Amino acid sequence: MNSYVALLRAVNVGGHGKLAMRDLVKLSEDAGLLSVRTYIASGNVVFRSDLQSDEVKGVLERKLREFTGVDVPVMVRTAEQISACCEACPFQNELGNQVAVIFLDHLVDPDALMNVRDQGDEIAVLGDREIYVYYPSGMGRSKLQIKAAANGTARNMNTVRRLVSMANS
Repeated sequence: MNSYVALLRAVNVGGHGKLAMRDLVKLSEDAGLLSVRTYIASGNVVFRSDLQSDEVKGVLERKLREFTGVDVPVMVRTAEQISACCEACPFQNELGNQVAVIFLDHLVDPDALMNVRDQGDEIAVLGDREIYVYYPSGMGRSKLQIKAAANGTARNMNTVRRLVSMANS
């Protein structure tokens, strides 16, 4: 049995993409996932399953499409993968709310940072299937646009660390 973290893209607590976390738990359980827990209302799900990562992704995306009527992309990481992502963060000594991890579904293209726009003091570093960004002036003020991150989903390091803890408990 594997422990997983699923990160939903474009899920909000209000407005477009609204999805109550209790509904997310129910549809995850209906998909056959076990020990389902969510963390904050931004589409973070921790669970156990005998399925492989790509099967988990497929079943969750199908259930979300059935429930919401729209495609909701899901990034899936095993407990080991999300732990490794956390350990690989090049900004370990910075405040967790000033560092984002942008999770992608594919390996990062080595040229992914060539088309960055509106970069101020932000620093971006490529991982394997992630892009790490440090926002010294805060995320809310940033105008940074990373084209390669358009289909990913971002979480701050405080959230990533909590998901690591949940996935390993």
